[in-house]
Amino acid sequence: MRFVLASASPARLSVLRSAGIEPLVRVSGVDEDAVTRALPAPSPTEVVTALATAKADAVVAEIAHEVPDGVVVGCDSMLLTPDGEIVGKPGTAEVAAERWKRNAGSRGELITGHSIVRLRGGEVTGRADGHLGTTVRFGEPTDAELDAYLATGEPLHVAGGFTLEGFGGWFIEGVDGDPSSVLGISLPLTRKLLAEVGVSVTTLWNKPSA
Repeated sequence: MRFVLASASPARLSVLRSAGIEPLVRVSGVDEDAVTRALPAPSPTEVVTALATAKADAVVAEIAHEVPDGVVVGCDSMLLTPDGEIVGKPGTAEVAAERWKRNAGSRGELITGHSIVRLRGGEVTGRADGHLGTTVRFGEPTDAELDAYLATGEPLHVAGGFTLEGFGGWFIEGVDGDPSSVLGISLPLTRKLLAEVGVSVTTLWNKPSA
């Protein structure tokens, strides 16, 4: 059985590898804006769950013949800011700077959605999805520190404009909840969703060579 990660995120890949799983990586290519626009007045949790589901489904459609027995895992994360706005990747340094200045010294909630599709014999035999929130406590970088962080390019392409495992970790005071979800894939939630489709996570772990 293969674990298929429907994401190009290096952080998600690193989390899985560190936790004993070497996934097959396939990028969904989903138009996230189009998926979000199609949702009627969605809550933040509905947005991340819908995006995770769309990504998993897109990869299932492409990979069922290649991986007839496996699980496809889609993920999405967004930040619920202190003023109630739900935001994804900043995209530009200007947007990232504005968000950091607004969030500095406060708390936000990173909301992560996961969707798992079980394949047997190339057919979908099970689905499970879920979400969780993790509180992120932002530090207060100086203007010079923020400029240097923006110059790395890192915050432009990650949910909420920050990371724990990269340069951004210097400016995060702490997290309350599951830290792996802040890295993009919650190990506890993934384990529970795998169980819902009849898969024990331990069967997916890398086996040591004899």
